[in-house]
Order: sequence, then structure tokens, then C-alpha cells
Amino acid sequence: MIQDNITRILGQIDTVCCRTGRDPGEITVIGVTKFADTSQIKKAIDAGLKHVGESKVQEARRKFSDFKDSDIQVTRHMIGHLQTNKVKAALEVFDCIQSVDSLKLAAAIEEQAAKLNRSIDILIQVNTAGEEQKFGIDPSEVFTIIKQVIAFKHVCLQGLMTVAPLTDDKEVVRKCFRDLRLLSEEIVNKFSGDDRVAMTHLSMGMTQDYEIALEEGANMVRIGRAIFQS
Repeated sequence: MIQDNITRILGQIDTVCCRTGRDPGEITVIGVTKFADTSQIKKAIDAGLKHVGESKVQEARRKFSDFKDSDIQVTRHMIGHLQTNKVKAALEVFDCIQSVDSLKLAAAIEEQAAKLNRSIDILIQVNTAGEEQKFGIDPSEVFTIIKQVIAFKHVCLQGLMTVAPLTDDKEVVRKCFRDLRLLSEEIVNKFSGDDRVAMTHLSMGMTQDYEIALEEGANMVRIGRAIFQS
């Protein structure tokens, strides 16, 4: 089932990329493990999945512990809200923190990464949906945050992430993704020549809306149910 699901998703990605003139090889699929147990995750990795994502630190420690010191090559992403008091534990599990939604959190990550003598990739989570209940930095504050984050020595800014509203209105979802892409392009222009700012990843789109995200420029999609559920 998992192999078939991944094959189907990759086929859909190919179709969208063909339609939009993009290279499907540039798209990173993150298998969101919220709905999966360790055996299912291993099956997905065996099927070719190279990135996994989890929204809770404790769940990630339980599910990903078998991968850390093994021959399995998989990149582990934190995709949920991260509290500052859990940063140390998160850095022991994850390779990338996608959900950096405040300068306070970025500073806490820098502090703990320095103590561990390691660097950590991060994405800035932006609330392009404008929903009060959602985590993420207001788009108007992103440039100010970036100016401060790039001074950190152990944090590597790699791009932006957003979560679209849960709605059947595809145009609302599309605008959310388009706004993030445009913001990313503005950042590239504003910080042109500064190698501390890499807009390498545009992480947006989940099971219900990743095709729209791809159409709007996503190169990283976070898919859970479509991989791990029949």
C-alpha cells in the first residue's frame, strides 16, 4: 500500500511539473509521520522516501530513534510548533526545524546549537493565511527577523514554510501559497549576494493541497495521509 501510494504521488507530481514546465527532480517529498508507526515509516523509506517530518518532539524521538545511528539515510524535519523549552530535545532528533515562528525561538535554537557545537537548518514559518489561530510570523515582519537571524553562527536559514487554511476555496489556498513565493522572491532580491540567506526551500502544501502548492512554486511538500493511509 505505502509503495503504491508513493508511486501515485510521484506520478501526480510529475504531471503537475510537466504542466507547469518544472523539473520533478527538484521536488522534495516529506513523509509526515503523524499517522504512521515505525514499521510504516521503514516501509516508506524502503520505497524511496528520503525525508520524514513530525510535529511533536516526543513522537519523533520515539519513531526516529532507530534511524539515527543506522545505515538508513533519511533527513528528519520538525514541522510543528516548537516551544523554546523543547529546543534542546529537538536538536537531538531533527536535521531541520521548519517551524521557526519567532525571533525568540530562533535565538533559543542558536543557543542550544552552539552548546552542541553543531549547525542546524531552519525555515521561517510565515502566516500568509492571516489566521489568528495559526502559528507563523506576519509577512510584514519577516525581513526584520531575517536581518537578526543571519547574525547567528549556528543557524542556517534555508527558506520559508507556510500552512494554508483548511478550506474548500482553492483560490484562498492558492493565494496563501502565491504570497509565500512572492515573499521568497522579495527576500532573494533584498539580500542578493548575502550567502547567509538561502531561499533554497519553499515548503508548502500537504495531502489536500500539495498540487496547488506545486503550481505556485513549492519545491518541498509535506504529505502524510496520502502516503500512510489507504
